Amino acid sequence: MTDTVTDRFLRYVVVDTQSDPTSTTQPSTEKQKNLGRILVDELLAIGLPDAHLDEHGYVYATIPSNVDKPVPVICFCSHMDTAPDFTGTNVKPQMLRDYRGGDIRLAGDPQQVIRVDEHPALRDQIGNDIITSDGTTLLGADDKAGLAEIVTAAQYLIDNPDIRHGTIKLLFTTDEEIGRGVDKMDLKKLGAEFAYTVDGETAGHIEDETFSADGVEIVIQGVAIHPGFAFDKMENAIKIAGAIIDRLPKDIAPETTAGREGFIHPTGVSASMEKATLGLIIRDFDETGLADKEHMLEQIVKDVMTAYPGSSYSFTVKHQYRNMKTVLDRHPQIVEFAVEAIGRAGMTPVRGSIRGGTDGSRLSFMGLPCANLFAGGHAFHSPLEWVSRQDMEKSVKTLVELAKIWAERS
Repeated sequence: MTDTVTDRFLRYVVVDTQSDPTSTTQPSTEKQKNLGRILVDELLAIGLPDAHLDEHGYVYATIPSNVDKPVPVICFCSHMDTAPDFTGTNVKPQMLRDYRGGDIRLAGDPQQVIRVDEHPALRDQIGNDIITSDGTTLLGADDKAGLAEIVTAAQYLIDNPDIRHGTIKLLFTTDEEIGRGVDKMDLKKLGAEFAYTVDGETAGHIEDETFSADGVEIVIQGVAIHPGFAFDKMENAIKIAGAIIDRLPKDIAPETTAGREGFIHPTGVSASMEKATLGLIIRDFDETGLADKEHMLEQIVKDVMTAYPGSSYSFTVKHQYRNMKTVLDRHPQIVEFAVEAIGRAGMTPVRGSIRGGTDGSRLSFMGLPCANLFAGGHAFHSPLEWVSRQDMEKSVKTLVELAKIWAERS
């Protein structure tokens, strides 16, 4: 069994682990456990005897402390599932060695091109080895790069006992991509005090802030009647739903916002003449902004419904996750130590915010403060996804340095 971070990554991405938002089970797809079993076998092989897969598909393992003083227990966490947005079946990873610049056309679908103008991070990869899919599937760098980096760092620490570190817990989750990544995980069993998800993008980046997030479900009950007798009677729920969607503000959408701007985003419609259901997600870095957008959305619905006096609606807000910065600001050492580790690994640290969420968002509010470290992948959730070998190696170095710093500072 080869054990470089790239070898591990190439083994992991060919295992189909897509999660399914329509499933009610945990994990949402049994096939996620296939990768879990591989990970457990590898962790056992490198010398972590407590590595195991639980009934919900989570993988737990421990790197024991090798120092004789108390050190806070930290956790490295990544997720095994890939996004439902694009197929992850039959992944065929490709490696472009010694990238010399320019666009990358993917072999399996020549219409799929990773263009430098659209992916400027490629300009920092000259001379590196770029891994992509063949263009017909996701690659799975989100977050199998993180998995490979954590396991490789674990092996390095085990193989080099002269590196002093405290107890380190490993946690590999299921269903992160559908917002259920930590629904069934056991914090008490994990036994960590602080954590890092390895699920970010560009090398050198650490993120201590996420969106706050809610989901909204709008159900429209229209008035259905035979169209031959519909005059002055029918109120078509499909048209009502369409009117609501048409009224959504164009400048508060994912495609028109950036930076710290939030958005309202329709994610699904199910409709007949009698009944229509709209699913939306609301995102903002500030909870006041989140509430304002929800109020704006409901006002749009109320305004539309005035033209349909025979119809009714329900408006249900579902809490999803909150900005982890609220928690992390109370534990500044989490980010400070990561910034130092990134610098020791030869990079310029960059602190940032995630226009999305991670398992760390929910873990932080469950009592496990958790920042997000880079894994090196780019263009997540699309067939244009890519990662470089060198950036994954930088992540491994960062994790090793981070383990050392927690011991040194304790």
